Amino acid sequence: MFNYQAPKQLLKDKIILVTGAGDGIGKAAAIAYAKHGATVILLGRTIKKLEAVYDQIEKKKYPQAAIVPLNLDGAAEHDYMELANTIENEFGHLDGILHNASLLGDREPLANYDPNTFEQVMRVNVSSQFLLNQSLLPLLQKAEEASIIFTSSSVGRTAKANWGAYAISKFATEGMMQLLASELGSTSNIRSNAINPGSTRTSMRANAYPDEDPSTLPTPTDIMPLYLYLMGKDSLSINGQSINAQ
Repeated sequence: MFNYQAPKQLLKDKIILVTGAGDGIGKAAAIAYAKHGATVILLGRTIKKLEAVYDQIEKKKYPQAAIVPLNLDGAAEHDYMELANTIENEFGHLDGILHNASLLGDREPLANYDPNTFEQVMRVNVSSQFLLNQSLLPLLQKAEEASIIFTSSSVGRTAKANWGAYAISKFATEGMMQLLASELGSTSNIRSNAINPGSTRTSMRANAYPDEDPSTLPTPTDIMPLYLYLMGKDSLSINGQSINAQ
């Protein structure tokens, strides 16, 4: 799966929602999904970034994307229901979700961690995923087969000092993925898995490791084979797994 060669039309006619689609891994995944035939719903908080991704997809003559500006930090339950209604009215169903949006928060010991920052990280990294899944499950159930991909981290499997709310949120992400896989895997068309991207050339990585040379790291595009594999039909038997992209 790490050297997966995706068929050109792997995702033809699929409707896929990507959160945090304006930059980094989310941007790379949105373009990769569109390249392989999907109509991608670009969700993020910065319209200018989303428009740049939209324009790149248009320039390459991939299926036309859709833009959904949404600040996951401030979104309420009705915002997620409105999103579900919009997708249903426009597309009728949903074939996949890539939960990519995350906040790093502070790199501090828990003893010194700011409570407001802790709550913000948990809202974006955990609560928003719960609300998105809950509101969009009926649309996923309308698909022939559907895939939910969560973004994990090595510090969400083995905690490391000073990773604070981010590490805790990724433990919760792993748990949410496993729970959905257990609840839905044997009785529905929906599979759930998680990807640990590993050390990748993103702005979040640069913030976490400011002294690191980013040119030594793989780019988001380099790790896309796994993202394509888990979203496409060749992974129909994979459910409840947490997989390293590198």
